[in-house]
Amino acid sequence: MSVLLVCVMALTGCKVTSQETAKKEIVISKDMKWSDKMALTLMKRHPESYMLDDAKKPKWDYVHALVLHSIEELNKKNPDPRYKAYIRGYVDELVQEDGTIKTYELDKYNIDLVVPGRLLFAIYAETKQDKYLKAMQLVRQQLTEQPRTASGGFWHKQIYPNQMWLDGLYMGEPFYAEYTAAFENGKSFDDIAKQFELIQLHATDPKTGLLYHGWDESKAMPWANKETGNSPNFWSRALGWYVMALVDVLDYFPKDHPKRPELIKYLNNASAALAKYQDKSGLWYQVTDKGGEKGNYLEASGSAMFAYAFAKGANKGYLPSKYKKLANKAFDGLTTVLIKKVDEDGGITLTNCCQVAGLGGTPYRDGSYEYYVNERKKDNDPKATGPFILAALELNR
Repeated sequence: MSVLLVCVMALTGCKVTSQETAKKEIVISKDMKWSDKMALTLMKRHPESYMLDDAKKPKWDYVHALVLHSIEELNKKNPDPRYKAYIRGYVDELVQEDGTIKTYELDKYNIDLVVPGRLLFAIYAETKQDKYLKAMQLVRQQLTEQPRTASGGFWHKQIYPNQMWLDGLYMGEPFYAEYTAAFENGKSFDDIAKQFELIQLHATDPKTGLLYHGWDESKAMPWANKETGNSPNFWSRALGWYVMALVDVLDYFPKDHPKRPELIKYLNNASAALAKYQDKSGLWYQVTDKGGEKGNYLEASGSAMFAYAFAKGANKGYLPSKYKKLANKAFDGLTTVLIKKVDEDGGITLTNCCQVAGLGGTPYRDGSYEYYVNERKKDNDPKATGPFILAALELNR
């Protein structure tokens, strides 16, 4: 079966029966850019896009959305019908004719589940099919109803009352910004800026300039500092979510919006703090400020996120140009230190990716140094591969 036929079938909603055929059709040459190499590696290993992250069945999930968003950006720079078909396959597996979304549970008020909404804008713009608009409106409804702290910040999830996590800024705000720009005449930009203001005000450490992973406004959680409400450590991926959220949200803020300079300042502050902790390899440690301590390691997802945010920030003029150099240094580290082997078929593997980390929950996660350095790792985890593709694009590598 030709690649084109595979793509046409995917776009028209037919199922491609042979995943093996799809695998064979993908050729990864050593001369390709890193962005294409990684995207095609993932597509070869996971022939159906819902299989990303080794999922066994389709699920509306932020990890799939992160990778597919990066492939969407790649397709803008290097159009390929396979990329488009791969993204569309995921969306059409989940978005129903009436605009409802399979597996999506709005009433859990989990802000992670807003991210896949980002994939709907381009598909709706192209097809004008009502189901995609309705699905976007459904995701927007979650933000309308999302529980908030007393000061107005989105709770990370219904099950984590009064808590804002850095992760949540990426999960909610880029979709929110694109939606309000596209459909609401920008009426929610102040509310979006407020989410960053709150986390900046409460979660920033005055000594290092880094931001803590989580902030509990009620100070009730056992992990929360009794005076500040902050969790005890700096986790690189959480900081990565934060700076990625800033550079992505700024895409939609009008140049003359009074809050825009504030967001650019937050990006500069966080980036300056992070630059101090960049290792000589170009990478960052899992626990950002404790390089060299027992068990800490150079971690892929945070490093890829910083490379992307620094490069995009510099390219867009939000950050000084020196950050482009730091981003290139980080990318060198990713490709030389953490991509240790190339498979026989040309596929690449990014190692040292922290698989998951959070606060509270069951089993209980205390946010300690030991907790972060002992969480499991997973090669080519989507939370590293998506930002790796985005960084490669910004750096044209």
